[in-house]
Amino acid sequence: MKRRIHYGVAYFLLACGAIVSVTACNETERPQATVEKNLPFEQRMRVNGAGASFPAPLYQGWFRNLSLKEPRLQFNFQSVGSGAGIERFTTGVVDFAASDIGMTDEQIAKINRGVVLLPMTAGSLVLAYNLPGVKNLKLSRQAYVDIFLGKITKWNDPKIAQSNPGVKLPNQNITVVHRSDGSGTTAVFTRHLGEISPEWKKKVGVGTAVQWPSGAGKTFIAGRGNDGVTGLVGQTPGSIGYIEYSFAKKNNLSMAELQNKAGKFVAPSNKSGSETLAQVELPDNLLAFITDPPGAGSYPIVTYTWMLLYKKYDDPNKAIAMEAMVQYCLTDGQKLSPQLGYIQLPSNVIKKVAAAADRLSPDFQITIPQ
Repeated sequence: MKRRIHYGVAYFLLACGAIVSVTACNETERPQATVEKNLPFEQRMRVNGAGASFPAPLYQGWFRNLSLKEPRLQFNFQSVGSGAGIERFTTGVVDFAASDIGMTDEQIAKINRGVVLLPMTAGSLVLAYNLPGVKNLKLSRQAYVDIFLGKITKWNDPKIAQSNPGVKLPNQNITVVHRSDGSGTTAVFTRHLGEISPEWKKKVGVGTAVQWPSGAGKTFIAGRGNDGVTGLVGQTPGSIGYIEYSFAKKNNLSMAELQNKAGKFVAPSNKSGSETLAQVELPDNLLAFITDPPGAGSYPIVTYTWMLLYKKYDDPNKAIAMEAMVQYCLTDGQKLSPQLGYIQLPSNVIKKVAAAADRLSPDFQITIPQ
């Protein structure tokens, strides 16, 4: 007989042998139900993961809080980048991984145990800049493409000035900061640039690592991980770099307002990120890439980020632990997302993720009340 896990929304408690009744705080937005959870093991279950730096602050916060609620569940996550995370997952070095670009069919085919791809959160990619005295910088689509192409090399370039009337832009060289490692963040950013600029797609292309423009008058420097790019932007006057919103927010970096598909300049925020997600239908395989969203209020560079789990675990208790972790992240964990600069998943997405996670353990079943 399967044990049944019912998804609630507000307070998820992992109680040692207890059954806890939960009521949602916002009944109009999230399903409410009884949460039933009974871990069938007494020892601590240690689970290791690695991958994308994009969601790392959130995942690490989730796992820290989860271990406080239930000490038997000890999850560790190393921020090594999406590419390295997929490699470790493929070779079985880790129990789960994280990727901002999911996995390709070819990569999935290499996993004998099968793969479950779960979008656990979403976030905005921002263009953080270090330009003392300049606030609320606006960058048109052509301007930020040309900056990263190395065609715009000065901050007072007419293409930037045109969108910022009345702002005193310095006659200062632009230092472009990009990732040095194979990165899902780079893939998301270059996929967006390739979507809006045929020139970018032809000259630079799309991928986890690309050949950045170089030459006279162009200054490009590289940092490892979102942390590395964040640090370089923060300490380099005149610089601009692409990083995840939460990193810019935490480090008090200035973020440009970007022109979206509708022609509006939109600042990155939880609200504008949520508006972007509302424009995208998540398919049955849970892989949706948002390259250039419609909508006047949509922020133009938003991405889901995925946890990669095996369909089969040799230790059935580890499969149960994985499912318990997913349950926590889809319930209590989502409330932490906006506090750290991530986008809370819509309820319809949570239902789809829960249904996919139900395949992890034959002993537990996840149901969502209709």
